[in-house]
Amino acid sequence: MNIAYFIKTKSEVSYLYDDFTLRQALEKMRYHGYTAIPVLNSDNKYIGTVSEGDFLWYLIEDETDELYKINIQSVEDTKIKDVLTFDKNPPVRITATMEELLTRAMDQNFIPVIDDRDYFIGIVTRRDIIKHFYKNINVLDLD
Repeated sequence: MNIAYFIKTKSEVSYLYDDFTLRQALEKMRYHGYTAIPVLNSDNKYIGTVSEGDFLWYLIEDETDELYKINIQSVEDTKIKDVLTFDKNPPVRITATMEELLTRAMDQNFIPVIDDRDYFIGIVTRRDIIKHFYKNINVLDLD
């Protein structure tokens, strides 16, 4: 089955650009109630996913291992690309199989989807994958 059927397109999902500030990202995530969100570069290519945990570790990381309090104004100039250290949510190509999606969904709430030129085109949610396999449960070999 073609995964295009399951994609929530870029126009339907929220995402951040890597040059957004930390404040902009936190406000967008809070507004939508997300705990993780895709990050694109200025060419609209998927570069990673940033999560609440990434922000937390960025904010409390200090070379002297001392924790310190910050206020929101102190991160107004921090860019998302400074927080994004590695990608925990690798994307799949539009040609991925449902089995690939199922495997990824075990570790990710959503799977970013890119085209052949690495442009972000949308996401497939874990919920949609589970619904698909639930409806087709007799096809699954659970052994």
